[in-house]
Amino acid sequence: MADTRIILQEQLALFHPLDEEALEALCRPWEEVSYGRKQLLTRIGETERYLYLVLEGVQRAYYTHNDKDATLVFSYAPSFSGVVDSFLLQQPSAYQLETITRSRLLRMHYHDLADLMEQHRSIETWVRVAVTRVLAGTLQRQVELMAFSAEEKFTTLLQRSPQILNLIPHKYLASYIDVDPATFSKMLARVKLF
Repeated sequence: MADTRIILQEQLALFHPLDEEALEALCRPWEEVSYGRKQLLTRIGETERYLYLVLEGVQRAYYTHNDKDATLVFSYAPSFSGVVDSFLLQQPSAYQLETITRSRLLRMHYHDLADLMEQHRSIETWVRVAVTRVLAGTLQRQVELMAFSAEEKFTTLLQRSPQILNLIPHKYLASYIDVDPATFSKMLARVKLF
């Protein structure tokens, strides 16, 4: 757990500095869990109970409409994961979260985080800053989906996360940029990789 604690502390520090007491308190309630490939962590209609930190593996959150999946976000080490709106509002999820590959994660229960936010102002600030960054990323992604061509979405994805082609099956990347898999393959053949 020593290595995972270092990873956790590094990821927590990315959002907002915490005093030693708050950092120690925020590191305590996490537990390590492992999941196999293609396991649902959160189902539509269930309330997200956990915030995750990915140690190994890849996950995706997606929405299903008329038997078509729309991939919303990917998570992989080292990043936080979970259905954030369902988690923070403690309301049923409109999305599913599944593992794409075998995954090892740390997770913290909602009640633990809620208690810590009550006890430590800096943890509440950490959550606010983290959520604000998620919102900023979501708004940028909305611009990309509405205003960018398929090729612009593809190249933006590769500029932001060049390693993603090796981590995530192309059918999910196609869903993420809202193109069919055949179009994605054609773009992959045309675009010069970095």
